[in-house]
Amino acid sequence: MNEEISKSILKTGTTLVGILCKDGAVIASDRRVSIGDGHLVAQKDFAKVRKINDYLLMAIAGTASDAVLLSKIIAAELKLKHLKTRSRPTIKESVNLLALSIYRNIRTPSMIPNIVGTIAGGFDEDGSAKIFSISPAGDLREINDYDASGSGMTFVIGLLERQFKKDMSIQEGIELAKECIKSSTQRDTASGNGLDVWTITRGGIKHAVSEEILPQYK
Repeated sequence: MNEEISKSILKTGTTLVGILCKDGAVIASDRRVSIGDGHLVAQKDFAKVRKINDYLLMAIAGTASDAVLLSKIIAAELKLKHLKTRSRPTIKESVNLLALSIYRNIRTPSMIPNIVGTIAGGFDEDGSAKIFSISPAGDLREINDYDASGSGMTFVIGLLERQFKKDMSIQEGIELAKECIKSSTQRDTASGNGLDVWTITRGGIKHAVSEEILPQYK
């Protein structure tokens, strides 16, 4: 029974990219959702980068339903914390809450394991941008340059290693993130169909790029 259920679960597969720039940060993802072992594409326009609130963004990989629910729960928890303390949570406080939620979920007995990984980030009240990587096991790591996650990570981490430059601009970060997502979709069967690039700066969180990736036949 568990095997049959696992074959029908929607999974985001995914390529996630996070890049820290001199004037902010960039987070990007593809759009493909697959079923079970990844041989069937279930959805081609799934938004994997989600704006949690005015200051926090998260890109999600893993089981689609768990990832969407987690984003809604975190948004509610942060709003409640803000109301109780009358001060806006910092990005570090926000991602620690997110990591704790993932840690608890993966260790809760269930017929279907809750598997969600994320690259999350935002800006503090002083305008400084921060991005973090949270594994499906719940461990939290601050990204001081760049990172990639998901099934497409192996196809882009070398590209990031070669192309990333310290103190690169937001626009340079956008172009590098686009190149990473497009590169992963050439080889990773669980990534593809489109890409979204979001920016985090003093001016706020913006959806900078929204592109469909179409197959080309010769």
